[in-house]
Amino acid sequence: MQQAIDISDAKRGETTEVICHHFSEEGWEKTGVHVPSEMQLTIYVNEKELVTILCTPSKLNCLVFGFLYAEGFISGLKDVVTMRVCEDDSLADVRLTSSGTQFSEKRILPTGCGGGALFKTDVEKIDSDFHVTPEEVLSLMKKFQESMELYRISGGVHTSALADINSLIIVAEDIGRHNTLDKIQGECLLTDIQTKDRLLLTTGRISSEMLVKAGKMGIPVVVTRRSPTSGAISLARNLGVTLVGHARGNRLTVYSHPERFGLETYET
Repeated sequence: MQQAIDISDAKRGETTEVICHHFSEEGWEKTGVHVPSEMQLTIYVNEKELVTILCTPSKLNCLVFGFLYAEGFISGLKDVVTMRVCEDDSLADVRLTSSGTQFSEKRILPTGCGGGALFKTDVEKIDSDFHVTPEEVLSLMKKFQESMELYRISGGVHTSALADINSLIIVAEDIGRHNTLDKIQGECLLTDIQTKDRLLLTTGRISSEMLVKAGKMGIPVVVTRRSPTSGAISLARNLGVTLVGHARGNRLTVYSHPERFGLETYET
């Protein structure tokens, strides 16, 4: 029999209770379970509809700021005159200092593949002397696993975290893996937290879109429990990012710039 889950106030609204039928060796049981909530958030910029993002209703202000920064619409908070996020109306109304903001027709970003860097993908190469050890990365991944509150309640979400060598700084969860990075970027902008010379940890597959977002944060080391794509590996090598995959237990695999682990580089 499944045990009831106590949801803290911090997670109310991020999950929805549904009735389902659970089968085990004890037979069938009708029960209530919690699944991740999903909403459509439409962002308006200077009174023009820009994009609709499918997301988890948490840290929506961070999501909006992070998305606009990652896509090149803003370079910082100084570019934003006002922003209003209304969860009930599923919209964010943003006014920027430049009335001539240019963008293409409205897009809907899915929670899965694609939808990462739709507007601008230019990223400066990362020049960093940041170093790390396998033991430090694996210790952080253990703390990362323990930080996944929403995942423990409902499953079905991705989690990402900004970290230094010793601890996690910001944790974000969402049904969309791209959204978790935008939430981190937005929270860093709002709280004036430095992203350079940090590590980015994530549960999701690292695609080229994810790597672009990490690169725009100036992050030298990106770590996932899963696999990177070939495009992400190629981009990481070109951008100077150390890309680490399959980091779990006492193992990890380094795909690019191994010199940050004190290893000899094998890249051209």
